[in-house]
Amino acid sequence: MKSTSRFSFELFPPRTPEGVAKLPGVVAQLAELRPEYFSVTHGAGGSDQDGTYETLLTVVRETGIEAAPHLTCIGSTRANIAALLDKYRAAGVKRIVALRGDLPATALSPAAPGEFHYASELVCFIRETHGDHFRIEVAAYPEMHPQASNPAADFDNFVHKVECGADSALTQLFYNADAYFDFVERCEKAGLRIPIVPGIMPITSFDKTLRFCNGCGADLPRWVRLRLEELQNDRDALLDFGLGVVTRLCETLLRSGAPGLHFYTINQAGPTLRLWESLKLSVMA
Repeated sequence: MKSTSRFSFELFPPRTPEGVAKLPGVVAQLAELRPEYFSVTHGAGGSDQDGTYETLLTVVRETGIEAAPHLTCIGSTRANIAALLDKYRAAGVKRIVALRGDLPATALSPAAPGEFHYASELVCFIRETHGDHFRIEVAAYPEMHPQASNPAADFDNFVHKVECGADSALTQLFYNADAYFDFVERCEKAGLRIPIVPGIMPITSFDKTLRFCNGCGADLPRWVRLRLEELQNDRDALLDFGLGVVTRLCETLLRSGAPGLHFYTINQAGPTLRLWESLKLSVMA
C-alpha cells in the first residue's frame, strides 16, 4: 500500500539498564521506516521528565528524525513548565505533545494539584509564551476519557484544547473503528479542522491488551476478547490473530480518510514492523 499519510511512533523512557541498552536498536529499526516523528512519553504517576529529555536526545542523535516530548502539567508550576519549554526549544524541539497527565493516586477529587488543572491550560500557556514555535499535539478520546463525567463534557474539553491552539490530535488506543469515525464527525460538525490521527496499539498478549483497554476506557470487542482469551497460551496463534484484527482496523481507517497512524510501540520494534509489513506501507521519503 503506497501512502502519503502521516506515521509516527511512540516510545517511553526506559526504566531499567536493560531497557536503556535495548532502546537504540529499537529506534534504529523503526527509523528505517522514516516516520514523520517519534514521540517520547512522560513517566507515569508524576515522575520527573529527565528520562523524556534523555530519550529524546537519543532519538535525534541516532536517527536525525524529529522527536516530540510529552509534556504533562499536573502537579507542576508555570515556572517549571516555562523552564522545560525553554530547555526543549534550546534542544531544537519543534513539536510538543501537551497533556494533563495522571492524577496522583491519592487524589480524592478531580481537581488537579499545581497551577495547571487541564491540558487546555497547558496549550494556552505554550501559545502565550512561545507563539507558533511549537506544533502542539493533544490527546483525543473517541470513547470518552475514563475520568470524564459524560461524553458531552469530554468533547467540550477537547474543543477547548483546540480553541486554545492545538494543531492536531492523537487518539487514545481503540479497536472499534466506528468510535473514531463518530468522533471525527462530531469534530467536523463543531467546526474543528485539525487532523485527528488514530493511535494504534498492536495486540501482543491477552493480559496486556485487557489491561491497556481497562486503563484508558477503551472498548475491547467481545469477540476479540474471547478469542484472545482462548489463544492466550498459544503465543504464535495469538500474535497472528491480533495482527489480523489490527491490520483490518488500520486498513479501514486509512481507506476511510484517517490522516495517518500513530503507533504505540511499547519500546518494541517487532510488533510494529510486522504490522507495517502486513499493511504494505511504503517507507516514507
